[in-house]
Amino acid sequence: MKIVYTDNNATTKVADEVIEEMLPYFGELYGNPSSMHTFGDQVQKKIKQARQRVADFINADPEEIIFTSCGTESDNSAIFSAIRAFPEKKHIITSNVEHPAINNLYKELQKTEGYKVTFVPVDKKGLLDLDLLYNSISEDTAIISLMWANNETGVLFPIEKIAKQANEKHILFHTDAVQAAGKVPIDVKKIGVDMLSLSGHKIHAPKGVGVLYVKKGLKFSPFLVGGHQEDGRRGGTENSVSIIGLGKACELAKENIPIINSKVRELRDYLQAQLLDKIISSSVNGDLEQRLPNTLSIGFDAVEGESILLMLDREGICASSGSACTSGSLEPSHVLMAMEVPFKSAHGSIRFSLSHYNTKEEMDHIVTAMVPVIQKLRAMSPFWKDGKVI
Repeated sequence: MKIVYTDNNATTKVADEVIEEMLPYFGELYGNPSSMHTFGDQVQKKIKQARQRVADFINADPEEIIFTSCGTESDNSAIFSAIRAFPEKKHIITSNVEHPAINNLYKELQKTEGYKVTFVPVDKKGLLDLDLLYNSISEDTAIISLMWANNETGVLFPIEKIAKQANEKHILFHTDAVQAAGKVPIDVKKIGVDMLSLSGHKIHAPKGVGVLYVKKGLKFSPFLVGGHQEDGRRGGTENSVSIIGLGKACELAKENIPIINSKVRELRDYLQAQLLDKIISSSVNGDLEQRLPNTLSIGFDAVEGESILLMLDREGICASSGSACTSGSLEPSHVLMAMEVPFKSAHGSIRFSLSHYNTKEEMDHIVTAMVPVIQKLRAMSPFWKDGKVI
């Protein structure tokens, strides 16, 4: 069965060019980049090249790039560094639709460390209440941390505008740009963020490698304490092969942003239009303008998202009901609940997230499969009768 993969916000295919770049370092070039000998130095030079490629991707300086194991580690490193830098400040600002890497950390800090956290709400389109956010800033605020793009709905937050407010009030600002990377241009110098998180497996690099950008001159406290790696900012032998792959993936991602914002956006819009036209009582979750070009969160009344996904899986179609990090829960998405999406629609919402590898033929296959899937599930649903929700 041919696989139609539309779960790219969960993870992406490792690009062939990335694999080719990595292969020599799995085999003959296996030296430790921290070793003194020439054999290891070959790997160190390749890591240096990767660091430059990542820096070029977000318009940073190479020394501002710290390699980590994933986006979650990058997020945690940023937050812990901020609260250690200002131990007397016990207030944090975030949103109520963040990824578990942020939300669960803050809940833990509330419970165990006595921090006060302002979870800024979003409206029914998934857009932030900016007035509440700005009014929440106080002298006790240690950091503002907000995702650039929501992983479930694709809704974009006005990061540059918020960063400007944070800078004016001398508050540290961190953004989780894991979903934005490779889909919207990122220029850290223009935006003015202090810290920014990336994850390799969201941009066609391997799993197990991430990045934390730390603005030059910012006081930084290591999350992992150990050896001298990453200029003493992140201990542990470097994941050389994956770092090298990430460098190449960033180079490719920068080149592909125009394609994502043209071809992929057109595919997403085509899929959206077809599903809304052919399946009644369906609706898009999130703002239709301020969102990633590859993401479609769509709800189907009176059915369960998990049932839709299981039936699509039989057709070789990979999609998602939200964040892969919360897929074990049968509860409706906390993002959709925060947006006050009606339960009948939130429970039947799924996410299609595309890449430049997708085709129009695949979108047609999804639509062809979805129509009978929804019809069958509604025929069994106690909440559907005579062509409408009851």
